[in-house]
Amino acid sequence: MAELESRLAAVADQVGFRNKLRARWRALPEEQRWAATVTAELLLSILLWLVDHALGYGTLTLFTLIWLHRLEPRLRLAIQVALIAAFAYPVPALAIMFAIAFAVFWVPARHRRWLLPLAALLAAVFYPFYGTHLFTIPVFGAFPDVPTGVYMVVFIMMAVGLNMVVGYAGLLDLGYVAFYATGAYTAGWFASEQFPHANIHIGAVGLIPPNIPGIHFSVWLILPIAGIFTALCGIVIGLPTLRLRGDYLAIVTLGFGEILPQIARNGDSLGGFNLTNGPNGITPLDSPGFGHTLSKATGGFLPANYLTCCKATVLGHHIDSYDVFFWSALVLLVFTVFCSIRLRDSRLGRAWVAIREDETAAAAMGIPLMRTKTWAYASGAFFGGIAGAYYAIVKSGTFPDDFFFNISVFILCMVILGGMGNVWGVIAGAAFLAYLDQFGLGNTGAWLNSNIHLFGWRPNINVPLYSSGIYGAIILIVMLFRPEGLLPSRRRAAELHEGVHDEPLYDHTHDGV
Repeated sequence: MAELESRLAAVADQVGFRNKLRARWRALPEEQRWAATVTAELLLSILLWLVDHALGYGTLTLFTLIWLHRLEPRLRLAIQVALIAAFAYPVPALAIMFAIAFAVFWVPARHRRWLLPLAALLAAVFYPFYGTHLFTIPVFGAFPDVPTGVYMVVFIMMAVGLNMVVGYAGLLDLGYVAFYATGAYTAGWFASEQFPHANIHIGAVGLIPPNIPGIHFSVWLILPIAGIFTALCGIVIGLPTLRLRGDYLAIVTLGFGEILPQIARNGDSLGGFNLTNGPNGITPLDSPGFGHTLSKATGGFLPANYLTCCKATVLGHHIDSYDVFFWSALVLLVFTVFCSIRLRDSRLGRAWVAIREDETAAAAMGIPLMRTKTWAYASGAFFGGIAGAYYAIVKSGTFPDDFFFNISVFILCMVILGGMGNVWGVIAGAAFLAYLDQFGLGNTGAWLNSNIHLFGWRPNINVPLYSSGIYGAIILIVMLFRPEGLLPSRRRAAELHEGVHDEPLYDHTHDGV
């Protein structure tokens, strides 16, 4: 009784309609909340089943998976076996995925910490072999093909880089597209005929004719050059701007994000020098590869030239150039994630988190604010530059119209959706939004136009035209109902849930303390 009275008192203390509703919901007994939630989920699944059978089954399966961790072990195991058996015949690929995922989650927690990332990495590495044999996702359509996977991995890299700035250090950056553009144009300068008066060749492959004019470096030299040059640009941009805080910092970074694409667009005559080739961009770019010497030394495992390498058939799958591009992008992503995690756990990373939580207190504890913020900005720029350079090489060109403000917001949405400060959450959020941007929205529009009908009326909606509004709605919903993101870091979730309104975490007191 006393506990119920304390809950009702907590409801009365809340300010705002949404907070009162949330507090009133939490004041109910746990059994009532569970019963109401399960009933609502069943009704929603039945309603969606009436629209599309696959969607109804998929929604019910998703709700079942969400509830699994709340069940006692024996019941959980029984439901997992039932799910695998239910999908073994109609959707065998899904049954296999469930079996592997459930087996991993039964591993003890101390081993699961490294086994989950390893399983996800292996699934990604072998994706070209089984991706075309997977099932169709209700509403969203088929799983992405390998070229789309390359696009997704590149944007995941950029999201992980931006997470160092926004998620770790708490610096709102609205001009991240500038680093993406800088890396892409660096690749264009060092792997094309952009500067025909020069004739410098260092490790480039696949040049026809071999003495073609211009600067032609090996791609594996260009990537670190692009990262270092972009990091230096980040330092140059950061030094005059990182003294600002909050909205002022966001406005200044937005300005720089708009300046650099304009330089790219009008850089065909900078004092009479053609730096960027203006609106025409820089194309074509040299193809990547390891050269004949390394390729022969490894028995062809390292391809001499990505564009002419692929003649083998492995496990019934003919390996093509995009498979090799995809695997190379995965190597770069693993490097990015490894560096991000090591930086997060380092002394520098702890300083970033301290600045994010309370800049004044961090300065009082002796953390050099400008130097620490600049390191965050440079680190994020480094990986953004590598991602931009690699994607320009994949497309064999870089154009000023590829870099606009919406890309900065798009990458920021990935970080917010996944969970600021948590690398794994950012990867999940970036993968989902990148897939939506490429094919998901188009497939969703096709599904809506073919499945929704009211008294003979059918919508004729071109969903990709409303992509910006859809992404904005997703972020609005996330910020209102789950501001820490879908997969937040524990520290970030504690900051947002323990504090009260504008009250910092360390000022909050618990009942009875």
